Amino acid sequence: MLENIYVVRHGYRSNWVVDPQTGTYSTTVKSPTGIASDPALASYGVQQAVQLGEHLLQVQPPVDLIYSSPFYRCLQTLSPFTDALADRQAKIDLSALETDAPTHGRKVRVNVEPGLGEFYGLARFDHPSPASIEVLNQHFPRLHAEKSPIVVPSKNGESITQLHDRVAYCLSELIKRADADPSGPKTLLICTHAASMIAIGRALTGRMPEDETEEDFRCFTCSFSKFTRRQPGKGVEVDGDWGQEASWDPLEPDEVPDIGWRGGKGVGGGWECEINGDCSFLQGGEERGWNFEMERQRIAKLEQEETEALTKTNGKYATLENKQGVDSQDIDLHDIVTNAAQSVQGITEEAEPANGRHD
Repeated sequence: MLENIYVVRHGYRSNWVVDPQTGTYSTTVKSPTGIASDPALASYGVQQAVQLGEHLLQVQPPVDLIYSSPFYRCLQTLSPFTDALADRQAKIDLSALETDAPTHGRKVRVNVEPGLGEFYGLARFDHPSPASIEVLNQHFPRLHAEKSPIVVPSKNGESITQLHDRVAYCLSELIKRADADPSGPKTLLICTHAASMIAIGRALTGRMPEDETEEDFRCFTCSFSKFTRRQPGKGVEVDGDWGQEASWDPLEPDEVPDIGWRGGKGVGGGWECEINGDCSFLQGGEERGWNFEMERQRIAKLEQEETEALTKTNGKYATLENKQGVDSQDIDLHDIVTNAAQSVQGITEEAEPANGRHD
């Protein structure tokens, strides 16, 4: 049975631009997958990933099972760790072969799951999808994707409530799979994004604040969090069968089941947070943190710009949706364009020092 879950956020990434009127994404740095909104890590993010990998090789208990968002930056963040882990296992296997000893090592594999993917908010245009597993396999070894994913975020975007339910549903299924795995994994590692990392903490513990913008679970770039499973009889009482009855239907992607994780219950019987967004192993420490208050401010700013634009054009300006998605986890609000008719643009590696802190 699964006992520990480690959660990390991807490293500092390159950037893209989205036109808020058309939903067209573009970038000055070509994405390895050919998808503008699927950038690689910036050079500083690569350094962070190496430091994170060194930390993950030392954590106890060791990682048994790995899941990741399908976006390139998350898989790239895991690469230094999985490469080192594979090298270590190869040496163990070689030594065992030379001595005729049995090998008990696990094959290093990164399971790709869309349900752990990015949060884009709501918009009138379709949100971007990650690359296919066939494309990703050209860039990363050791990937695996189930034929049928647990859940796929709606292309129409999500509200903050829907994001939390999507993440909770995904986690519930992941934990079920791990518990049923005959190899008996004890520790799961997840690599994801800022908003999803916060939602994971809330879904595991069952602690959803009344104010969703409350700063509770920390999500700096390449930060590390640890959750341990509650012992029976501790925390909020739940039914013996904690698994949900409803299942996500790909024919109705917007309808993600609410599995009743709130009120302190949590998914999989509930978990406690032992380490919250640790960055002590990173040379730059805590950088580019994010919270849902920043999303609320971004939306309010866009609404104000829309109102101003309508006033200036006597109501002839084509209005924007209230909650268009622009991967706001990595956007500095001070750098959002001041005219809603222009593109909403984030920070590029060239525009700001890679170790610049997020306001």
